[in-house]
Amino acid sequence: MRETEGYLSAFIGTYTEPILFGTGAVLQGKGKGIYWLTLDLRDGSLKLEGVTEQVRNPSYLAVSSNRSFLYAVNELKEYEGKKSGSVTAFRIDWAQKRLLFLNRQPSLGTDPCHVTLNNAGTYLFVSNFMSGSVSVFPIQSDGSLGEPTDFIQHQGSSLDPIRQTGPHAHSLTLDPSERFAFVPDLGIDQVVIYSFDGKKGKLFPAPTPHCPVTKGAGPRHFEFHPSRRFAFLINELASTLSMYEYNEKNGSLVLKQTVSTIPEGYAGANTCADLHVHPSGRFVYGSNRGHDSIVVFRVDEQKGSLEYVCHQSTLGKTPRNFAVDPTGNYLVVANQDSDTIVTFSIDTKNGRLAEVNSIEIPTPVCVKLVKPLC
Repeated sequence: MRETEGYLSAFIGTYTEPILFGTGAVLQGKGKGIYWLTLDLRDGSLKLEGVTEQVRNPSYLAVSSNRSFLYAVNELKEYEGKKSGSVTAFRIDWAQKRLLFLNRQPSLGTDPCHVTLNNAGTYLFVSNFMSGSVSVFPIQSDGSLGEPTDFIQHQGSSLDPIRQTGPHAHSLTLDPSERFAFVPDLGIDQVVIYSFDGKKGKLFPAPTPHCPVTKGAGPRHFEFHPSRRFAFLINELASTLSMYEYNEKNGSLVLKQTVSTIPEGYAGANTCADLHVHPSGRFVYGSNRGHDSIVVFRVDEQKGSLEYVCHQSTLGKTPRNFAVDPTGNYLVVANQDSDTIVTFSIDTKNGRLAEVNSIEIPTPVCVKLVKPLC
């Protein structure tokens, strides 16, 4: 199949039913499933192509590197009568712009909130937030999910009497070599570091098995710089973003700087959500829920530091997730509580954002941008 120039497909995950968060709040999900949009790279406009329904709480998505398969967590507390969520596999039908169901597996933990794959598309990793665990699944030749090859239960707690009474694995990121896996655990204030055996689909404690985080910070998402020399962590509870120097030989992290994601003097409630590095490596973006903004920092590779650029309103409420397109020209935000997807153009000289388009999607919580095949 050939690539389609000038367009990207945007897969949008949503909440489809009520969900009880760790804060004690209940969100009334209004989505119908996984939405398929088209992003026009000429002007940033968005067009709805369709929706895959009867998928419960597909709150986080991942697409295989060959762009043939899509995987969605089903963020649930019970699945088939057991305390577990699930994860669903689909084949992407590019010609008809639809997702074809392959199979579903229990995630082995409650409220799975993140899913990712290795580059070869042979293993899938699920982070179960509420129960604080990580599961690994092999991917079969047809894209379906096999029986799990590994399961790891985190232990511990931290300072916050509501949010940190137990472990809460929030995401998993493989390093560029795929020898190491990094799991920010909001509940225990650690980035847990694993060695990954890509032949057996197993995770083992890395030589440096964890990177401590400031108590009460609540680490959430983690991403590498294109140079492979640095990595970034966004901390949900403290509203901070940290920059680390990365040792790819042993998988260890050395903290270089931690900065606030909210403006000085802001007194309102805020929790951070998502984090992404610009493809050029020159800028880092983070989302603020409460302040309802994207914070922009410039990356100084020589000093190993971050320089504040600006805050951009997301023009909606609760920007849970966002994506930067591979060309580096657009940033697309999912505003969970105002039911909008907003596209911003990126000034590649200074990293600043400017609104260009928006579309209404009910309770959007994940954005994945993919170059389509046709």
